[in-house]
Amino acid sequence: MLIDFHTHIFPPEVCAQRERYCERDPWFRTLYTNPRARMACAEDLIAEMDASGVDASVTFSFGWTDPMLIEETNSYVIDAMRRYPGRLYGMAVLQPLAGERAAYELERCAKAGMVGLGELMPHGQGYSLGDVRLLSPLMDVARHYQLLVLSHCSEPVGHQYPGKGDVSLQDVVTFLTAFPEIRFVAAHWGGGLPFYTLMPEIQRIAAHVWYDTAATPFLYRPEIFSTVAQLVGADRILFGSDYGLLRQKRVIEHIQQTDLDAAALHMVLGQNAQDLLSLYGPTLRG
Repeated sequence: MLIDFHTHIFPPEVCAQRERYCERDPWFRTLYTNPRARMACAEDLIAEMDASGVDASVTFSFGWTDPMLIEETNSYVIDAMRRYPGRLYGMAVLQPLAGERAAYELERCAKAGMVGLGELMPHGQGYSLGDVRLLSPLMDVARHYQLLVLSHCSEPVGHQYPGKGDVSLQDVVTFLTAFPEIRFVAAHWGGGLPFYTLMPEIQRIAAHVWYDTAATPFLYRPEIFSTVAQLVGADRILFGSDYGLLRQKRVIEHIQQTDLDAAALHMVLGQNAQDLLSLYGPTLRG
């Protein structure tokens, strides 16, 4: 079973009126003002999955600054989940600075069947992943509904690119220390966090962390897969394409060409996600 753990979709009207939304949201403008920046709706994602042999995808929209846009696009993802049951699993995007409104929105999305909170985009929305006081009410909701939490993470070194952001390793460590029971998916290899699990204190707080492979071809040499598998275990790596930024087939082929053995490939490309999502076991909400 192939499961992509990191994809983005937008309502068709957002795709069709990109310039209008660039005017409404400065962070969206940063990433999507270039007409070559690919955007996708639910039907585009399903077609991509069919062409690439992907059975299911975890999907979410965008970390808008405006809570109203967040609620509208979350509703679109909920509708897509209902139209494609068993194929699309939604996560709720939030603007934590909205306070009680954000907590209410997360509860609404959880009751609608979403599996998690994400992709958190602190640098684009004006807060820090290490702001424990701000995020605590949302983590209370996440714990109650047994939601996953997925956050963008930034590499502290290397080249700059649109959307890299500044979600530091210290921010991630602060979050994991404050919320140790949260099942946390660190996007883009956690900004390098696996390398620090060689430190015993980091290994302890990363006990409930998984790492997705979103945008890997832009970031690391192929050896990242076997290296991280040795550091944290192949069972902690989740295939994520970052579609529509990257085509799913391209990332699948990239992973298949690494030096992971057959058992590790099976885990990374789907088994780990299947276990995490409990697709064939008890529901996440018990």
